[in-house]
Amino acid sequence: MSSQQTKWIEEGRTALGIEAGSTRIKAVLIGPDHKVLATGSSRWENRYENGIWTYDLAQVWEGIKECYASLKREVSEQYGVRLVRVGRIGISAMMHGYMAFDRQGKQLAPFKTWRNGVPSRISRELTEKLGFHIPERWSCAHLYLAALNGEEHVKEIAYMTTLSGYIHWKLTGRRCLGACDASGMFPVEGKERCWHREMAERFQELLKPFGVSWTLEDIFPEILLAGDEAGSLTWEGARLLDPEGDLQGGIPCCPPEGDGGTGMTATNSASARKGNISVGTSIFATLALEKEIRGCYSQIDQLATPAGRPAAMIHCYNGTSELNRWMKLFGEISETLGVPVSEDALYEALFRKAMEGETDGGGLILCGYHSGEHLTGFEEGRPLLASWPDSSFSLANFMRAQINSLFATLRMGMDFLKEKEGITVDEIQGHGGFFRTKGVGQRLMAAALHTPVTVLETAGEGGAWGAALLAAYGAWKEEGEELEEYLEQKVFAGGGLLCREEPDPEEAAGYEKFMEYYRQLLKVERAAVEELGGWHAGD
Repeated sequence: MSSQQTKWIEEGRTALGIEAGSTRIKAVLIGPDHKVLATGSSRWENRYENGIWTYDLAQVWEGIKECYASLKREVSEQYGVRLVRVGRIGISAMMHGYMAFDRQGKQLAPFKTWRNGVPSRISRELTEKLGFHIPERWSCAHLYLAALNGEEHVKEIAYMTTLSGYIHWKLTGRRCLGACDASGMFPVEGKERCWHREMAERFQELLKPFGVSWTLEDIFPEILLAGDEAGSLTWEGARLLDPEGDLQGGIPCCPPEGDGGTGMTATNSASARKGNISVGTSIFATLALEKEIRGCYSQIDQLATPAGRPAAMIHCYNGTSELNRWMKLFGEISETLGVPVSEDALYEALFRKAMEGETDGGGLILCGYHSGEHLTGFEEGRPLLASWPDSSFSLANFMRAQINSLFATLRMGMDFLKEKEGITVDEIQGHGGFFRTKGVGQRLMAAALHTPVTVLETAGEGGAWGAALLAAYGAWKEEGEELEEYLEQKVFAGGGLLCREEPDPEEAAGYEKFMEYYRQLLKVERAAVEELGGWHAGD
């Protein structure tokens, strides 16, 4: 703590970022030096109800209040200051999904998260009709499916948005969305700040038979770029964040963004030939491009950066869910033996153990599909662990195989992009809590992708820090200063590397062997999906 930092907080010379991720809501407060002053967090879990992965809106606000209260306590404890104002606020959340509201702001259908994919035939039909790949999880795909299914609420829609757009709307009253998050709803013309005009017209034609009276422009958010004004925190919105009544209204806000956009920002990878990979409940690689992708591929999402420039995303639906299940089990074993350990200590120890394992996992193979996986053609998942009778079944190999399997589908997507479009990435930035154990996740990822992987000191802060940086850019940028310039010269100029890992030849060779096993295992996964029907607790 310093008197300077305390003064920044008292004077409101700060930027606040809040991100609602799949399992955690995180808040980060930064000062003019862009370093973290305080953090807050809360945990939440999506529910699988009536065939839908969802959160109810009450969960959203309970989690955000708890997260902000945690941040507020830390500010009070560390600086002796009551948090009354901040300079600017940035909101971020998981991309995609389906949130529809009527004219009175009433929710018309359950919130469908990114984990819900429409049937592949719907994605293929929209892709064919629009001439642009529309992934199964995009908002417009859910809208089209609802219309096809004859859901009456479709005619009543007055506003459709993403989770970040919803939170921002309730905090400010402004119906807008950052370019990156918007590009996961429907194709955009990023720099023009608009939905793709020709494709919007084609989509409207598809909806004609269903008797809707609105247009996409009517019900979709306004598109804004990084640095644009996006409204201010209302007094009602301030109470949603801080029911104790300390936080003031009137605080300017930046355009709400998705986790893809805040990930690019937090890793200084919004410029061409840079990429970042977020490892969480899902895994996605976001790559800033020099030019638009020529082809139309089901394996690749075409998006925009927060500044509206072209980007590509390789999105793997299945990330750490299976790993986390096993870690919970190991934690239960520890408690049963009377030697409980903290979650952080457990992950640290077992990640370190993975580095003792054989590079190919010793004949252990995992497929952690909890849901469908579009990259490999699955609409459902069945988590699998397979081995041969003579496999080297050890804890070290089990952990190595767990981490190896996390990158397998991603690797297949990266190979595809390089083969089809000749796109290469000079360096990948890893971010998210997965990389907190120095020299493990990033080292094995470098071997899997044959690309150097760098992790910054701020990696564990993830998208919330990225949201705070977007807020800071809006508050403190100079006239005409581009986002990429601001990040390069004012945020990351001092380095801040936690570690950089080059691909180790021996580990890379081992991973190639693992990939051979993994591709074979996908045949078993297919049989498991087809032969193992639905199971629910209590059946």
